[in-house]
Amino acid sequence: MQQKLHIKVGDTVKVISGESKGQEGQILVIDRKKSRATVGGVNLVKKHAKPSAADPQGGIIEKEGTIHTSNLMVVANGTASRTGRKPDAKGKLVRYSKKTGEEIK
Repeated sequence: MQQKLHIKVGDTVKVISGESKGQEGQILVIDRKKSRATVGGVNLVKKHAKPSAADPQGGIIEKEGTIHTSNLMVVANGTASRTGRKPDAKGKLVRYSKKTGEEIK
């Protein structure tokens, strides 16, 4: 069974600890087995690539590294907040911001 996380692909998140602390970006990929996420424009790492048919030049490529999900906080309506789950009017569980109480889409 997959682990249930407080973040989803496409969420805007803020990094709350580590080298990229304070930076914001959108989630591109989530690895649920390792509890890590790739956030656009955050935690950039340099990778040395050998020349290949697809990239004949090769060189140093800068790309996003992964960040542990415990170091990410969802940004809802401009403010970073912890999230919770509660049933909506139809009885389905939805995420909500614990700071403002508003539902997170």
